[in-house]
Amino acid sequence: MPRIKFRWIVLILIIIAGGAAAFRYTRPKPIEVVVKPVEKGRVEKTVANTRAGTITACRRAKLSPGIGGQIIQLPIREGDLVKKGDLLLELWNEDIMEEAKFAQKEADANESRSKAACLRAEIAQRDADRLSELHKKELISLEKLDQAMTGAKALKAECEASKAATLMSRSRMGVVQANLKRTRLTAPFNGIIAEINGELNEYVTPSPVGIATPPAVDLVDNTCFYVAAPIDEVDAPAISKGMTARITLDSFRGKHYEGKVRRVGVFVLDREKQARTVDVEVEFTTVTDIEKLLAGYSADVEIILSIHPDTLRIPTEAILDGSRIFVFSEGEGMIQEKKITLGISNWDFTEVLSGLEMNEKVVVNVDQAGVKDGVKAIIQGESK
Repeated sequence: MPRIKFRWIVLILIIIAGGAAAFRYTRPKPIEVVVKPVEKGRVEKTVANTRAGTITACRRAKLSPGIGGQIIQLPIREGDLVKKGDLLLELWNEDIMEEAKFAQKEADANESRSKAACLRAEIAQRDADRLSELHKKELISLEKLDQAMTGAKALKAECEASKAATLMSRSRMGVVQANLKRTRLTAPFNGIIAEINGELNEYVTPSPVGIATPPAVDLVDNTCFYVAAPIDEVDAPAISKGMTARITLDSFRGKHYEGKVRRVGVFVLDREKQARTVDVEVEFTTVTDIEKLLAGYSADVEIILSIHPDTLRIPTEAILDGSRIFVFSEGEGMIQEKKITLGISNWDFTEVLSGLEMNEKVVVNVDQAGVKDGVKAIIQGESK
């Protein structure tokens, strides 16, 4: 009898041990969570571009001669720095230069003839004045005085006609000089040569109306850049000129540039299959930041609408459905769901108005499988 009882006791112990082992190995394991303590700090309300913006030169000129012709001078190369007024390109213009010389000589000749005519008119007028005095003394006849005065008036009219002819010659010379300028392409501002379409002795033509042709020279001002970025039409009304902004570039990852809004577009862009946007221009506030920039780089802007410098904040990625978060309870070793009231927000941090206290540990990796209210958990690490 005692032996039977002992067997039952052993059997019961085996069953209990087996059940304990089964429970141990089949019960759900605590999930690993990444947490971030609730802290005080700066939170900014910002808006960002909906699509990539573009680094744009403040001035960019795509230049072509005013007339067609053969290139006889091309003193520049792509990448050259030029100053305002420097010659970029010149077309064959010997015929116009000869015409200019002829016009200059013709103007000079007319000017000489005008001076001679005016001198004759002055002499005739002085003679007429003397004869007038003699007539008053009845030393000459009225007929002779009348002839002298009429001759003086005729020479004066000839003087005026010669002056008009001189002005016409000068005007004609101006027209020829203007035509000569059309054969020469000069830099309208300081900049860098971005592109040249043409070589020596090649023939270039200006663009016909309605038909775009490549410019002969593409000149970029490399001393001034800004970012042109599309902002969603919903966010645009809150933006105004002078607001602080941050600029990031794919070409310089990890680096932020300070900027400010220089212009907000005056109309909404409605492009097919894209959200309606407003173009916003952001300029760099530090001149040295643009030294290595190139026109055309892609860029993103984050415009700061308001700042709360010392407020409770949590990572924005920890928030679900606009008001739900999970906190880790160290005493119970589990996560619990809470509803909180939020303030201003950006991609990194969101202000907490109520529902959380300092140093509570908020679960950051909320997209991990198994994260829900009441689940056992252990801390994998703290988010930085």
